[in-house]
Amino acid sequence: MSTVTPARAPHPDLPTGHSPERGRVGAGLFDPAQLLRSLPDAFRKLDPRVQVKSPVMFVVWVGSVLTTAFSCVHPGDWFGWTISVWLWLTVVFANLAEAVAEGRGKAQADTLRRAKSDTVARRLAADGTEEQVAGTALAIGDRVVCEAGDIIPGDGDVVEGVASVDESAITGESAPVIRESGGDRSAVTGGTKVLSDRIVVRITTRPGETFIDRMIGLVEGAARQRTPNEIALNILLASLTIVFLLACATLPPFAHYAGTQLTLVVLVALLVCLIPTTIGALLSAIGIAGMDRLVQRNVLAMSGRAVEAAGDVSTLLLDKTGTITLGNRQAAAFVPVRGTTEAELADAAQLSSLADETPEGRSVVVLAKERYGLRERHQGELAGAEWVAFTAQTRMSGVDVDGRSIRKGAAGSVAAWVTGRGGTVAEDADTIVAGISEAGGTPLLVAVEDGRGARVLGVVHLKDVVKDGMRERFSELRRMGIRTVMITGDNPLTAKAIAEEAGVDDFLAEATPEDKMALIKREQAGGKLVAMTGDGTNDAPALAQADVGVAMNTGTSAAKEAGNMVDLDSNPTKLIEIVEIGKQLLITRGALTTFSIANDVAKYFAIIPALFAAVYPGLDKLNVMQLSSPSSAILSAVVFNALIIVALVPLALKGVRYRPMSADRMLRRNLGLYGIGGLIAPFIGIKLIDLVLSLIPGIG
Repeated sequence: MSTVTPARAPHPDLPTGHSPERGRVGAGLFDPAQLLRSLPDAFRKLDPRVQVKSPVMFVVWVGSVLTTAFSCVHPGDWFGWTISVWLWLTVVFANLAEAVAEGRGKAQADTLRRAKSDTVARRLAADGTEEQVAGTALAIGDRVVCEAGDIIPGDGDVVEGVASVDESAITGESAPVIRESGGDRSAVTGGTKVLSDRIVVRITTRPGETFIDRMIGLVEGAARQRTPNEIALNILLASLTIVFLLACATLPPFAHYAGTQLTLVVLVALLVCLIPTTIGALLSAIGIAGMDRLVQRNVLAMSGRAVEAAGDVSTLLLDKTGTITLGNRQAAAFVPVRGTTEAELADAAQLSSLADETPEGRSVVVLAKERYGLRERHQGELAGAEWVAFTAQTRMSGVDVDGRSIRKGAAGSVAAWVTGRGGTVAEDADTIVAGISEAGGTPLLVAVEDGRGARVLGVVHLKDVVKDGMRERFSELRRMGIRTVMITGDNPLTAKAIAEEAGVDDFLAEATPEDKMALIKREQAGGKLVAMTGDGTNDAPALAQADVGVAMNTGTSAAKEAGNMVDLDSNPTKLIEIVEIGKQLLITRGALTTFSIANDVAKYFAIIPALFAAVYPGLDKLNVMQLSSPSSAILSAVVFNALIIVALVPLALKGVRYRPMSADRMLRRNLGLYGIGGLIAPFIGIKLIDLVLSLIPGIG
């Protein structure tokens, strides 16, 4: 058995980030080493069983075989041999584009394979005793024990204990993560390493079907299936190929009638130049590169259909907490009641928060320090102080010091504390609390009991802070025609306030799993594609129903199984990037299809006049490029047809740059740039090649 131990996690105080090994995977579109590794694959793809999967390139392959056979029969025909060589190069260049795209995925897969290991598992028997078995012998439902230093033998859920786990082998992040039972962070992945403590894992997948196994197959391209749009485009290209095949088949009788002769080599060259070879050669590479761009962003797409669907998404469902907002409520303002100054309120709020270790409590201390210049004090500095820690039962924190009792907490709890000591709550305190609640914030009362009795000093305004730049991102999505819906468990008042601040189009408050499902079905019933994120078991039904369901890697196994994408970084805002990548994939495919068809139109003017101008002098008016001879015209077109594939490989792999704009404007842009560009490029390219060929004796 071979066991590969993942790299040891760094000290927690060190900065985290993607491992350099993963960072190198996507580096460089034309890395010479990558080209050399891909070249053998390009020649292996000359197998007709591979070529037949692409109708356009299969026709080119058959044409290459026929011209080679013709040249063998006529060994002295240099023109036939030259055309044959360039036709074979056309097929090889097309294969190379796909091989380079696949090769980048295979580099990702090699990294993942190093994370995979054959381990010995400590399986728990029914009586609680342990037995050692091979990891490959585990079945669904088996429970295994993993302690510090152990490799987790398979995918599963933690059912007992809590542990720190090194997942750098699959996520590229060096910082360890916490996995524990009974929550939405219970899923563990086979091949990752336990760094501390002890957990019991219930296996949820069969050997060979683990998350890493699926990742390897997907990033290699072995498990990539053609998407519906890709299949439809292939059918269109095949139909065009058949049309041009029939058209070329009718030319020999016309040529014979006109008193000229068209050889097999000329007919094949004409056919190859007229059919849409450019997009036919690059179509597969575009799809593979789209999935590769997701992998580079640590998103695993379970199918090409999901990537394509992301590009057509019209409704985006986003969780509020952690996606639109920072997730932790932060102190935003101190609002004193009449007769109290802001400085006095800030001082009391800071003192009462020193024993509150919640994020909200710490934010009160920080706000008092930053806004009012109060030095951040510590519990040890206040001699004789009695601290009252925050608890879920009392919902208050505070301190008794220097003859004063200070409390801060939920409005109801603090009000009850004041009245219980014979004090009264100021009338304007209720007004302030109501105003903050209506604005979507959370009010915390601050009260003191001293020689003047118990009284309320004011209110701390807590609010869930919207992340920077979210309004601008949502504006971009709106320009793209995408409707954004915020989903939250908050009450409608709070949800409305956050939605207005963030700039989302709509919101769903007090949302339940049933509410999410109903919303998705309503949108889909209107013909819209829906995308959403989730991490819990309760999100699984909605993730399965959505057209694009992005599950967080930190989530449960049920959520990851239900979604068709998994975000290894567990960053819900990445859904917006996924939509952009999907749109870039569709734009790239459309742009190169437009370029390819426009290219073919331009090549008509190179070949047809050159072939028949001698017989029909009127056609010479169409010879706008004034090519030197029929042989040079045909050869120049064939050479250009092969070289343009190589020139467009970087664009196919990198993708056309995406800009948020309406569909009409995007169509005009693509027609203007790639349509007109596709018409002009052959005129320039073929003429330059013809000028070079004209210098060679016997051609010009």
